[in-house]
Amino acid sequence: MPTANRSFSKRRSAGRKPRQGGERSIAALIARLTALGATRHWVVSCYLKLEPRDRGRGKYLIKLKNRAKRLLVGLEARGLTRAERTDVEQDVERIRDHLSHPSQLPAGRGIAIFACGPIGLFEAVPLPLVFRSRLVVDHSPLVRELAALDSEFGRVLCAAYDRTSARFFAVSAHGVEELPTLTADDTTRSARFHGPSKGRQGHGRGDRGLGKGSSAPGEHNFNQRIREEKQRHYANIAQRLFALIQEQPVRGVVLAGPRADVGAVEPHLHPYVADAVLGTARLNPKDATEVQVLEAVLDLQTETERAWERRHLAELQEGMGTGWALNGVTATLGALARGQVRTLLVDSTAERPGFRCRDGRLTVSSDGCDGDADPIPDVLDEAIEEALRQGAQVDVVEDPDVQTRVAELACLLRFRVG
Repeated sequence: MPTANRSFSKRRSAGRKPRQGGERSIAALIARLTALGATRHWVVSCYLKLEPRDRGRGKYLIKLKNRAKRLLVGLEARGLTRAERTDVEQDVERIRDHLSHPSQLPAGRGIAIFACGPIGLFEAVPLPLVFRSRLVVDHSPLVRELAALDSEFGRVLCAAYDRTSARFFAVSAHGVEELPTLTADDTTRSARFHGPSKGRQGHGRGDRGLGKGSSAPGEHNFNQRIREEKQRHYANIAQRLFALIQEQPVRGVVLAGPRADVGAVEPHLHPYVADAVLGTARLNPKDATEVQVLEAVLDLQTETERAWERRHLAELQEGMGTGWALNGVTATLGALARGQVRTLLVDSTAERPGFRCRDGRLTVSSDGCDGDADPIPDVLDEAIEEALRQGAQVDVVEDPDVQTRVAELACLLRFRVG
């Protein structure tokens, strides 16, 4: 049976259940968290990557533990009282306890958790992916990445089909929704050709005069009819995809099916649809689950993201020569302060402590501020949040070859100064 707006989560949490719904519940959660405004209490915001390599041997928990240690060490320097530090420590422990149970992890490759014990806040949001693992303490929950994921991830259509039927899925940052299925109109392909009945001489009445290796006209017509029906079925799948794209724009299309059929629809696709194809995946449409569809889409999305990173690197190298790009933490933070950044490039492996000036600027040294400055455990994490606040695109670089050319932070500019 088709299902709609299913969560990425395989199972809800034990004890108090975090809200984990589809598009409406996430939008409602963003509204509730935004409505909190700046509280007098400290809120812990956690974005955690859950890639397959992170799940192995609990690597994601090790990364979280290391980030938590750096965060907690710096709380006193930020001026938090002992009682406030205790509250933050308890919230971090609640987050770690929630994530330590594999059954509570979502099926996607990311999760966001917001916690503040004094105001009774604990919300876990399953996500298809996150920009980068972050653990941040502020007076308000950091929901900009949560809000930005909808446009960043977009909507991807997945058609899982074989020779007789097709299932369609819409995959977005909010979940996997199965759309109405498509069944082939004719049933000839489900039958087998048995040939005409034989007479007393052992020869079929319709195959006299045929040479060795030849097929009867009846068998030829039967096989021809099957081929025509298959082509009509594939054409109908292509037409359905075109209609779905006309109803609502998509970021991409994934074609999935058994090895023999997975590429059969491509020749029938409208050029608009063909241009949107991200790739193909091997799935059995009869028993494919929403989790399997999600994994297939995420694998192809990852390949697309690596291509974006290489394209952004090319723009960075060209822009460095024309003044439309900057490379390096200090230069990029300066561009952020001036509102110049169009696309922020972040090395996913880099970490750098820094400071936030009283006027809101980010620096790697307190000497860059006029007056007092608040220390922060990772200025790159804060740069992501600032870029999202300004409406800039964020590209966290995972490709090792691209990482070597990005000096921790880099950016493409909206405008030049001077």
